[in-house]
Amino acid sequence: MVVWDNKGSKVVVVLSKRRVVITGLGVISSLGNDIPSCWDNLLKGKSGVNYIEGFDVSALPTKIAAQVRGFIPTDYLSRKDARRMDRFVQFACAAARQAAEDSKLEINQDNADRVGVWIGTGIGGLETFEKQHKILLKKGPNGVGPFLIPMMICNMASGQVSIMLGARGPNSCTVTACAAGTNSIGDAFRIIQNDEADVMITGGAEASITPLGVGGFCAMRALSTNNDDPQGASRPFDAQRDGFVMGEGAGIVILEEMGHALERGAKIYAELAGYGTMGDGYHIVQPDPEGNGAAKAFTRAFKDAGITPEQVDYINAHGTSTSINDAVETKAIKKALRDHANQVAVSSTKSMTGHMLGAAGGLECIAAALCCQYNMIPPTINYQNPDPVCDLDYVPNQAREKTVNVAVSDSLGFGGHNAVLVLKKNMNR
Repeated sequence: MVVWDNKGSKVVVVLSKRRVVITGLGVISSLGNDIPSCWDNLLKGKSGVNYIEGFDVSALPTKIAAQVRGFIPTDYLSRKDARRMDRFVQFACAAARQAAEDSKLEINQDNADRVGVWIGTGIGGLETFEKQHKILLKKGPNGVGPFLIPMMICNMASGQVSIMLGARGPNSCTVTACAAGTNSIGDAFRIIQNDEADVMITGGAEASITPLGVGGFCAMRALSTNNDDPQGASRPFDAQRDGFVMGEGAGIVILEEMGHALERGAKIYAELAGYGTMGDGYHIVQPDPEGNGAAKAFTRAFKDAGITPEQVDYINAHGTSTSINDAVETKAIKKALRDHANQVAVSSTKSMTGHMLGAAGGLECIAAALCCQYNMIPPTINYQNPDPVCDLDYVPNQAREKTVNVAVSDSLGFGGHNAVLVLKKNMNR
């Protein structure tokens, strides 16, 4: 910060940053609707991809997705509240309640203004939109339900979680396509650093496996059509990759100022130490082919965390299983990490969860935190055919035991949004 003394001379003042830690985790995913089952399945290399259920896919070229199964909204919400929420909001509320309980976070009249919510999504309430549009066509405008708008709009995950838990601090939503979850966690991180809150409930949620959602991505030719082998369809960095597999769910973390967490004796999974975000300014859906925006986001996150590239032990990659993305991301990692890129372990959990779109960054931050906690790295499954342009250590097919002091999670979104988080092992335990 630059200030001026009483004689008009410029003085540079360096302010120490408030440190931020992760004290609670919650997840709804195709690999399980709680942290223990999801983490166990990630380490086992289990795929959550299967044939789409719930609507007719016979006319679609893609018939597979990583759907959430066994989710019961009323395990977390009243029946009345659940009926007034889109599925992506239900996912967010469920994962947020898990995370708050995991953190043993108590919100009351004394601290509610210092607890905020920041949950991102890429698309929002698409299921509600589709259902109500059918009613519009059949019954006309007067048939449209009064909850269409508050169920559909993207910010309602944050709004409903705030209402459910009684958090009255900063409340917002970042919508940056597939980077939304990571950007939301980074934006919430800044809120705590800037002393605008002590605790933030943050992450991402998505529920876009609908006829319109799948149809739209099929029209872009972005999805895998490996319908004969659903569990082998998502194959990031493999030479035979043919598109991503849609996923859904929510990943929510509790961020907390370190002193606040230590004072109340909270469990600490990892320290969130750095955040970097940059734009490509290149194309609406294709990343910059040189990976410049992503590379700069990595570099900014490293600087923010006070680390060098050589300190990175693991990268939870965006790794979508699309031809262009995986090649560009590999190039960006090489630019940002230089010679160390060949020594760092890189894996894509999307090989198992599918691409959860705006929720991806939430689950992947959770995975990075657990890597720091347990010194185990999930694999990139279905990696069989090396690609000359994807030549890093992708932790193929088997989980790996490795000391992880610094883990990185990155996300790249349509529109050229790049976001990177840096996590450090908790040294206070």
